[in-house]
Amino acid sequence: MTAPLRIALAQCNAVVGDIPGNEATIAEAITRAREAGAQLVVLPELALTGYPPEDLLLKEHFLRDARAALGRIAAEAREIVALVGYPERAEDVYNAAGVLAAGAVRASYRKVHLPNYGVFDELRYFQSGPGPATIEVDGVTVGLTVCEDIWQPGPPLAAEALAGARVVVNLSASPYDAGKGARREQMIAQRARDSLVAVAFCGLVGGQDELVFDGHSVVVDHKGTVIARAPQFTEALLLAEIDPVAAGSARLRDTRQRPAARQVEDDVARLGSFTVRERPADAPLGDHEIVPLLGPDAEVYAALVLGTRDYVTKNGFEHVVLGLSGGVDSTLVALVAVDALGADRVTCVTMPSPYSSQGTLADARTLAANLGTELLELAIDPMMRGFDGALAGVFGDREPDITEENLQARIRGNLLMALSNKFGWLVLTTGNKSEMSVGYSTLYGDSAGGFAVIKDVPKLLVYRLTAHADGGRVPASVVTRAPSAELRPDQRDADSLPPYEILDAILLGYVEDDLGAEQLVARGLPADDVERVIGLVDLAEYKRRQQPPGIKITTRAFGRDRRVPITNRYRG
Repeated sequence: MTAPLRIALAQCNAVVGDIPGNEATIAEAITRAREAGAQLVVLPELALTGYPPEDLLLKEHFLRDARAALGRIAAEAREIVALVGYPERAEDVYNAAGVLAAGAVRASYRKVHLPNYGVFDELRYFQSGPGPATIEVDGVTVGLTVCEDIWQPGPPLAAEALAGARVVVNLSASPYDAGKGARREQMIAQRARDSLVAVAFCGLVGGQDELVFDGHSVVVDHKGTVIARAPQFTEALLLAEIDPVAAGSARLRDTRQRPAARQVEDDVARLGSFTVRERPADAPLGDHEIVPLLGPDAEVYAALVLGTRDYVTKNGFEHVVLGLSGGVDSTLVALVAVDALGADRVTCVTMPSPYSSQGTLADARTLAANLGTELLELAIDPMMRGFDGALAGVFGDREPDITEENLQARIRGNLLMALSNKFGWLVLTTGNKSEMSVGYSTLYGDSAGGFAVIKDVPKLLVYRLTAHADGGRVPASVVTRAPSAELRPDQRDADSLPPYEILDAILLGYVEDDLGAEQLVARGLPADDVERVIGLVDLAEYKRRQQPPGIKITTRAFGRDRRVPITNRYRG
């Protein structure tokens, strides 16, 4: 066939476990793709069940329900070929791409490479597929892959190209971290160039607990040039026409692939040949959509907004509440909450103590007014006196210390949780990754809540994101004032921690890169600060285990990524 292959990539926001809802979304996407003249439509990895379904995959009835839904979708797949991600229950369970055509499930491709690092745990649930496979759509050979299959160099993508595929499609659920979309696109372009094949990547979009999926579906030609790109962090149907002759012509001129092609002839399964139309589309598609990539800070902020919106809405909450201190951390959380949900679904609470400054209280009031949120003011002085009185006989003449500071944080946590219980609101916590790393938080105090929006956002990035989202809403003094927990007179974060420029650099090396003290000092970081920070990080593991879930932003988020034992005597 010499006519272009018109392909649609449906990056959808699947909800884990909502098989009926996902089924409806997929069926609608197939209909839209067919109406747009697409011959082939691709849905993301495990689009039918959401990703990751985790231990739902251990339930036989869950797997049966997913297969039944796939059959119903297939009945609507006419005059188009659809590739739909689902868990296939056969002699084992496979992470599969169902091939739907002419009203039935015609075949399944089974994911070959199962990731078991970072946030992934697929070897717990799936058996590896037998190997590469292709289908034919209107005379064009199309290679099939699922997510990790293209992250690994070589087969199955390379084998499918050698076996004659002019296009390789990839159904993906690729969890976001900062900058990953650009890195992934570069990798896809390299795979395309190496194998002289066009690659069409269809990415999942949406928030799922700690994970965010950025969409960012893309089509690259055999030269590695982006010819179509969908937006990040939103649902979209991306259309592209791929010239099957171009890749074939390039291979004729590159004779290096001929011996390898002969070797894989018997290794690539052919799952079917499908005819959608006998002639080219009535109308050319025209210019492909190539949405520009977001800048680094805009990208992270969009991930926080999407992750917060989906966690709140997918879990059935109508309203959120957060403590607004007038500091930069709670300011950023308030900005994200309002941009994710709207001001009418956000309540901010100021809880001043005798140590709260008039400046931070005024900034909190101004910010809430600028954002248009409800603001409650609940002074905690009476409760502080109550605790002091109740504990006086036990504490005796011991001097006040961090105990009384933590009591203030716990009083505030209790007030927020009381509002949550009474009105059904979700409490958003406001601690950042730098503080969480070194245990600069109070268990059952500022860490009490349902969702930790910025738990994986280092302090210096908090400042950048606040500046990005400001839009004239944030009082200038919020970002110029020296950070303080305001739990004792004249308290400053710098009294307990190194400057954040140094702290974040140490944490980047120790937490993200697993460097030891000697390596960090060799980078020019102060030896005393390095030793102190490493000690704080190690001792705070028990606190981090008790934090609410929050959005993964960095390459080593606490919980799903970085896992170290609480009982642990290794230091450094």
